[in-house]
Amino acid sequence: MTMAAAIEDRTADPNAWSSASRIKSVDIVRDLASAEAVWRSLEGPQASFTPYQRFDFLKPWQANVGAREGLAPFIVIAFDASRRPLLLLPLALRHAYGARCVSFMGGKHSTFNMALWDHDFAASATPADLDGLVSAISQRSEADVLALHQQPVRWRDMPNPLALLPHQHSANDCPLLTMEPGAAPTALISNSFRRRLKGKERKLQALPGYRSHIASTEADITRLLDWFFRVKPLRMAEQKLPNVFADPGIEDFVRSACTTKLADGRHAIDIHALECDEEVIAIFAGVADGYRFSMMFNTYTMSPHSKYSPGLILMRDIIDHYAARNYRALDLGIGSDDYKRLFCKSDEPIFDSFIALSQRGKFAASVMSGLNRTKRLVKHNPALLEMAQKLRSAFS
Repeated sequence: MTMAAAIEDRTADPNAWSSASRIKSVDIVRDLASAEAVWRSLEGPQASFTPYQRFDFLKPWQANVGAREGLAPFIVIAFDASRRPLLLLPLALRHAYGARCVSFMGGKHSTFNMALWDHDFAASATPADLDGLVSAISQRSEADVLALHQQPVRWRDMPNPLALLPHQHSANDCPLLTMEPGAAPTALISNSFRRRLKGKERKLQALPGYRSHIASTEADITRLLDWFFRVKPLRMAEQKLPNVFADPGIEDFVRSACTTKLADGRHAIDIHALECDEEVIAIFAGVADGYRFSMMFNTYTMSPHSKYSPGLILMRDIIDHYAARNYRALDLGIGSDDYKRLFCKSDEPIFDSFIALSQRGKFAASVMSGLNRTKRLVKHNPALLEMAQKLRSAFS
C-alpha cells in the first residue's frame, strides 16, 4: 500500500482547528509499514511510551493475532503546525455492540496502553489539545467509539495526557513494586522471605547445571518456548482455566516477539529462566525498557521440583537483576494472584475511557462503560467474585 493510499483525512486547513490546540493536523494510517518511520521516531529518548507500544512488539501482534481477529490498523498521528509529530495512537478498528470501535493494538497481551508522546508535548498537554485530537478522529474517520483500556495514570515521571479525557477505573488493578536506586536487597524482599527461599533453593542447587539466566540466543529462546507451550496448557487445565495460548496466532506472536531484537540488544519480549541440565524448572517472560520490567507470562515445571517454589525463586532473581541495573519499578501483570502480593505491595493506578465519536457510538460507549464498572465491582467484592468463579468453574 502506498503512503497516499494508507493515509486518510489529512487536515489541510489549519484554520479549521481550534487556536487553543497545538495539534494542527491528524493522519489516520491504515497499515503499520506506512506509519513505521514516524512510529520509530517517537520511540527515542525524547518520547514517552510503554514497551507494549513498541513497533517491534505490535507488528507481530497485528500480523498474527489482530489480523486473524479481523482487526484493522487505525493509527492516529497528530502533528503541530510544522508537521512535527506530537503523538501516535496505535489503535485497531473492530465492530462491537453495533458500532465501529477503535481500541489499542495488543489486546489482552498488553498490560498497559498509551500513545507514544513527544516528551515536551506530553509534559504540557492541555484539555484543548485532547479535545482537538478527539474531534479530528470523530470528524475525519468512520469510527463511532474510542474504547481505550488499561491506561496508566503516569509512566515513568510523566503524567499520561489521555487522563485529561473522561475516564473511569479499570476493572482490574496491577500489582506494583517500586524500587529506589541503591536500595538494599532486603528493602525489596524481606530478610525472612529471602531466607525461606534460600532454604528451598538449596534443594534445587544440588541439581547438575542449575542456573538462572536470561535467554539470549535464538536456540535458547526456541527451546524454552517449546517447553512453555507444552507445560502451560497442563498448568491451566490443572487450575480449570481455558488455555488462552491455544487461540489462533498467539503462539506465533509470542515466538516472533521473543526472537525480535531491539536496537539496545534486548528482545521485544525477554525470557528469564530457571533450569538445570535435566529440565526447565520455571520461566517468567516480560518487557523491559531500562526503567521498568513488566511480566507477561510464566509457568513452572510439572515435576517434583515444583514443590521447592521455583517460580518464587526466579521472581527473586528477576527483582535483584533489575534492581542492580537501577530499574525503578517492576510489575507482575494485571490480576490479584496471591504470589504477586508476596512481592508487590502497591497497585498501579490504571483507567479506561469510552468516548462516543458519533450518535451510533453513544449506546456502545454506554454499554462498554457499564460492563467495565460491573466487572470492577465483582473483582473488588469477595462474595461476588467467589460466585463468579463458581459459575465459571461450573460452565468449564
